[in-house]
Amino acid sequence: MVFARPLLALALLGTGCSQTLDAGYDLSHGKLPVDERNPIILLNDGAYDNWSGEYAVLLANGGGSPLAAIIVDETADWPNIQTNFGGYTNLVTAARASGLENLPDPISSIGPPLVMPANGNIDDTKPNRSNGALAIIDLSNTMGLPYRPLVIATGGALTDVADAYLVDHSVVDRVVVVSSLGSTSSTGGGMGLPNGQGDPLADAIVARHFQYVQVSAWYDQLTDVPSSSLSELPNNALGAWIASKQPNLWTWSPASDQVSVLAVGLPAFATTVERVAPDAPVDAGQTGDAGAGPNLTTNKNGPDWLVTACDGNAATKLFWKILQTKTTH
Repeated sequence: MVFARPLLALALLGTGCSQTLDAGYDLSHGKLPVDERNPIILLNDGAYDNWSGEYAVLLANGGGSPLAAIIVDETADWPNIQTNFGGYTNLVTAARASGLENLPDPISSIGPPLVMPANGNIDDTKPNRSNGALAIIDLSNTMGLPYRPLVIATGGALTDVADAYLVDHSVVDRVVVVSSLGSTSSTGGGMGLPNGQGDPLADAIVARHFQYVQVSAWYDQLTDVPSSSLSELPNNALGAWIASKQPNLWTWSPASDQVSVLAVGLPAFATTVERVAPDAPVDAGQTGDAGAGPNLTTNKNGPDWLVTACDGNAATKLFWKILQTKTTH
């Protein structure tokens, strides 16, 4: 798939350049419009229920997406920002001590679910202006390019992403949102559990205004580091962190938030992808507690993407390969 050809064409016309870009320059490596060459912002809440953070730091050191930022927020599932932020800080500290490089300090962000204004105009929604939203805007200005946009890989509510749009509408020209969120249906998908229920208005803003990829494909994350493999972890700080975290992983089947990071950083991970379009606009009565964002209907000309199947075995193999070859013992 090709990303942002209209923007590329405009850029070439604006500079008076008539040359054709090399085909490998603006074509993605997998089934999605972004791949391992795109820098990512990891946006998530809890640090202990899945391997999102671990995959992000490992891929950033093993041929996957460069890690531009880690934004840590709070949601109903993980309501304590100190616990959440402390967890990601400890992960980054352990990863650095084990030889991994180019890892940013986490950013703490607090912002309540967005509320639809009485007039029903989404653009009149009051923004939180959270630290996360402002970081997304700033980083998109420095790292988001028409042919290589910045990716926001989410594993929780989309509040900070939508908040960034409310502060600066132009952010949508520089980022792609890839979210571990929702479920599939006979007609496409829905933006509900997991992660979509926390801020339905934010879901609607993201699905309609951003280039949006919803990953509603899950695998059993308990197979990444089973108890039988704990002895094979490297003898370093990151290995110790992973061993201490492993017993606390959520066993609920769509609990692998790392699918958003993997869909970008490992192009072979997303095996089945559909084009979709969000359904009718939310109305003024939706105030952030409706339980789900819009439905995504299969549409070959739709503006969004829906991942419906993935290769968890490929993810696990890469996890161990990078862990054992790129960290110091």
